[in-house]
Amino acid sequence: MQLQPGIRLTVIPTEKYKTIRIFIRFSAKHSEKTATKRTLLTSLLETNSLHYPKQTDISSQLAELYGATFGLSVGKKGNVHQVNVLMSLVNGKYIGNPDVLSEGIDFLKEILFYPNIKDGHFDKETFTLEKDNLAAYLKSLQEDKQTLASLRLQELYFSESSDQKVPSFGSVEDLEKVTSEELVQTYQEMLAQDEIDIFVVGDIEEADVLAAFTDWTFPETDRLHPEIFYHQPAIIDVKEEVLREAVTQAKLNMAFQTSIYYGDQRRFALMLFNGLFGGFPHSKLFLNVREKESLAYYASSSVDTFRGFVSVQTGIDGSNRARVLQLVEEQLNSLRQGVFTEEEIAQTKAMLRNQYLLSLDNPQALIETAYLNQWLPETQLTESEFLANLMKVTKEEIQEVAQDIHLQAIFVLDGEE
Repeated sequence: MQLQPGIRLTVIPTEKYKTIRIFIRFSAKHSEKTATKRTLLTSLLETNSLHYPKQTDISSQLAELYGATFGLSVGKKGNVHQVNVLMSLVNGKYIGNPDVLSEGIDFLKEILFYPNIKDGHFDKETFTLEKDNLAAYLKSLQEDKQTLASLRLQELYFSESSDQKVPSFGSVEDLEKVTSEELVQTYQEMLAQDEIDIFVVGDIEEADVLAAFTDWTFPETDRLHPEIFYHQPAIIDVKEEVLREAVTQAKLNMAFQTSIYYGDQRRFALMLFNGLFGGFPHSKLFLNVREKESLAYYASSSVDTFRGFVSVQTGIDGSNRARVLQLVEEQLNSLRQGVFTEEEIAQTKAMLRNQYLLSLDNPQALIETAYLNQWLPETQLTESEFLANLMKVTKEEIQEVAQDIHLQAIFVLDGEE
């Protein structure tokens, strides 16, 4: 249902859950200039508001709502930066209080429409505290070496795009420059320019949900609809970077490019490829690099079908770097040449099928599917259509996908020369 141009309400009725999940997503073009500000904004909105000036006030109100949970976060999908608002409430019909849903929605209205802004800036004490907290969190990511290697690989791979190389949560360097007044402008732009998707999942009536949102009025503006996919030109010479730090376990991460994106019929073969390459315990990276050769503490692969990005993550002894690189390339070549059995394909299909069926019981997975159906309606599939596409993938199609995967960047975090 369209509440306003660019603002949609989706109700997903189901009797599977005793709770009701409300999820609101603000979507804008991902930008280096705004990612950090939008992340800091989520911290401020989550901890206080004009009428709940202290975090304890918010906690008390959530307790009044029978222990409701609530939080904000950021994310990124392709070119789109997302600010997410999540609330989980007990279903009023099970406690004899039908007003819980409307009271929860009123609480979210308070958070979103009445932030703690006075005289054109956020409350100074809260702003300073949350800015310091976010800075501490961003610095702590550097201490998690696996996360550090993953972020630096993406920075290397997307080095030609100032926007894409910045993660959804931004950077410490940008955070230091953010002022309270700038953050007010970021908040106002988010409310006025972002596309907004509201999802409500649970044992509820659509009419009741719609009635509870009738008095939500966002600015009447032309909202921006960024292209969700990011395409990067392929390069011939592989980018390489080595970072020296005092680590006991070296990290060797590799970035590959694929032309297969979400919505492409070949993405089902790409799912099979990833499962056979490094996505499951029976994959080639796991069995041959980690188990058989004992050259990696961990070895896996993952796929991003909104940026054409395939990554390999390994934790190794730094002295084995050249051999591990060679082994990863050998595993990819074996998939290109069809060195895998029908039994391995069937096993991978079964695991992907189970993953998909489990996701149908997950309220957030239902929301993410509904979100993509809003943005990319041409990709919408029924449960039976999805499974049929998965099950009909052939060995030859998996080989074709493997031939479409090309190495673009190598990042190494190592303590040794």
